[in-house]
Amino acid sequence: MPSASQVTHDLAGRRIASYRDRVMFDRLTTNNSIKVLSLFTLQLAGLCALNFAGVWAVEATRLPIPGNLVGMVGLYFLLSLGIVKVSWFDATGSLLIKHLAFFFIPITVGLMDWGGLLAAHGIGIAVTLVVSAAVGILLSGFVSQFLMGKPWGLGGGQ
Repeated sequence: MPSASQVTHDLAGRRIASYRDRVMFDRLTTNNSIKVLSLFTLQLAGLCALNFAGVWAVEATRLPIPGNLVGMVGLYFLLSLGIVKVSWFDATGSLLIKHLAFFFIPITVGLMDWGGLLAAHGIGIAVTLVVSAAVGILLSGFVSQFLMGKPWGLGGGQ
């Protein structure tokens, strides 16, 4: 019987005790890791290409909107028209959304440089953020009710 340090488990939880089985399992997991990394890199390159295309389009047309927004709208239209499939960006998109909070750390650290501004105008900024969020929520609710053909009013108006 192999010792505890020599026993490995495969992805299904089965014990792998022999050396040959462990080598085969290591090869499978290495090949799988290479495939996943390649897929992630390819999908990330596609998302970056759409972002750069949006930035280029804004610079070429001199539109007063962010280029990454144009890239996201372009991705939406490509998905809507069926030119691009969701599965092409699913793995990378899921990973980026899963770790979305990490993308806000640089912004939060950057806010530390603006402590004086926040101390002087913090209440006004907070009120502006709350009011704009409320307007956005109400507007999206009214638009969704309109698109669904429901009557206007609070509570859905059954």
